[in-house]
Amino acid sequence: EGMAPSQRAPSRPEELCMEWQQQRDAGAGLYNLGNTCFLNSILQCLTYTPPLANYLLSGEHSRLCVQQGFCMMCIMEAHVNEVLHASGSAIKPSAVVSALTRIGEHFKLGTQEDAHEFLRFTVDAMQRACLSGSSDLDSSSQATTVVHQIFGGSLRSRVTCLSCKAISDSYEPILDVLLDIKAAASVTEALEGFVQPEQMDGENCLQCHTCDKRVAASKALTVHDAPKVLTLCLKRFQDLTGRKIEKVVEYAEHLDLRPYTSQTAGEPLLYSLYAVLVHRGDSCHAGHYFCYVKASNGLWYKMDDVSVKRCSINAVCRKQAYLLFYVR
Repeated sequence: EGMAPSQRAPSRPEELCMEWQQQRDAGAGLYNLGNTCFLNSILQCLTYTPPLANYLLSGEHSRLCVQQGFCMMCIMEAHVNEVLHASGSAIKPSAVVSALTRIGEHFKLGTQEDAHEFLRFTVDAMQRACLSGSSDLDSSSQATTVVHQIFGGSLRSRVTCLSCKAISDSYEPILDVLLDIKAAASVTEALEGFVQPEQMDGENCLQCHTCDKRVAASKALTVHDAPKVLTLCLKRFQDLTGRKIEKVVEYAEHLDLRPYTSQTAGEPLLYSLYAVLVHRGDSCHAGHYFCYVKASNGLWYKMDDVSVKRCSINAVCRKQAYLLFYVR
């Protein structure tokens, strides 16, 4: 049902080199051009995503690009090259700010936007650029782009009839995982909650084709196709009010995703933390975004607009994280 599990197309080795190709110090800070801290912090997290940065630094996209006008991949390629070659200084992310309404038409310059939403629209714009503007290709073609090979994965939704035990599976492509943190003290607890089966009964009963009637069922989500880069969004902002859940949710430098996948038996599926985005403030409508990134030299830095400062992994792992970026 729905989407068939994606078959990854073979890619050229330089497209998906998971380790940094070159060691260098942290790159430039970014000037705030008027409430653009949400944009600055997401750009820094993307800049230090090793497989993406390796690909953009290779210049391969611009050599082959046939896009006319706006191309998010060309913009990102120029931005990442400028940032990583301008260590110790700060630059203006002017090209990205100028393209804000092309990235998402509802974004307004000078307005505080949600960093996670900006990430989603930016990755989608990069995906469209890789498809040369075509978004009507089938899902298996869309899964072959370098963007989808880095960030893309899929979830399996398994519905089990509680009467006859018949199973129905459907698959959904994902670019990140949203975690409910209201009852969780740690990311692993939140992931356990994410894969916990939920009961479908009463008004939510299932029409079982085997039983030929409406029956109680259970539904469970699992990570089916694990992404190369795992982005976890901790749901800090409440849907109706935008008020923030102010609590520290524990997370570690290393994460084994295996227990939360469709195939829980097997080798550990290990990820390493490389970026953490933090929101300071009490609602999604105000406050300030900044981030922590791990540079190619293996050291951690706090990126707060123009400020770039060394910090320790211990300090990084004690923050009130909003977005966590892990790489396989």
